[in-house]
Amino acid sequence: MKILALETSTEFCSVALNLDGEVSGKEILAGRNHSGMILPMVQDILAESGLVLQQIDGIAFGAGPGSFTGLRIACGVAQGLAFAADLPVAAISTLQAVAQQIDQHKVIVALDARMSEIYHAAFRKSTNQIWEIISAPVLCSPQHAPPVSGNEWHGCGSGFDVYCDVLTMQYRANIRQICAGLHPRAHEIAQLAAPEFRNGAYTDPALAAPFYIRNKVALKESER
Repeated sequence: MKILALETSTEFCSVALNLDGEVSGKEILAGRNHSGMILPMVQDILAESGLVLQQIDGIAFGAGPGSFTGLRIACGVAQGLAFAADLPVAAISTLQAVAQQIDQHKVIVALDARMSEIYHAAFRKSTNQIWEIISAPVLCSPQHAPPVSGNEWHGCGSGFDVYCDVLTMQYRANIRQICAGLHPRAHEIAQLAAPEFRNGAYTDPALAAPFYIRNKVALKESER
């Protein structure tokens, strides 16, 4: 199975190809230039693999949570490419994509959501290597991060980088280790999309949509 993956939910822009389980990718610190970088990156990775878009079996994208603009770019580009080549689309959680980066079975992910908040979720990897949602994705303050039971948890994501002291205190009885410096990447989006496509858990590109969680993008003057 050949899967093209896109991820633009943070300041990083990345693309990846999953060719029957072998994943290769490209990543650039794009700032706010994702829209100008993503298509050339797609063209480059396809060319390097000797493929054209019509030979791909499906397109996956980081659906969120994350930057409003970034999520719309990844979704829109995935839709456009999928329409052009008559391909299905899979929307993959950015929180799960971060959990996928560490070789552990119990992972708490917190992504910095700005405005003194985090996007949070907790996952446990089952015996068949599928992530189970233990704590559903939410937007919250670090001080009100949802509790988890048991120990041997691993924390990761930009939320732990920014609010390390608060979250360490919140999970002092649960967390064994914090893995710093992790953000969503197309590499893991491509990995996670493979079982989705195999199991038919994909969608028509017209129905693809970002997963925002937050409905407000800025503080009012009175809230600052």
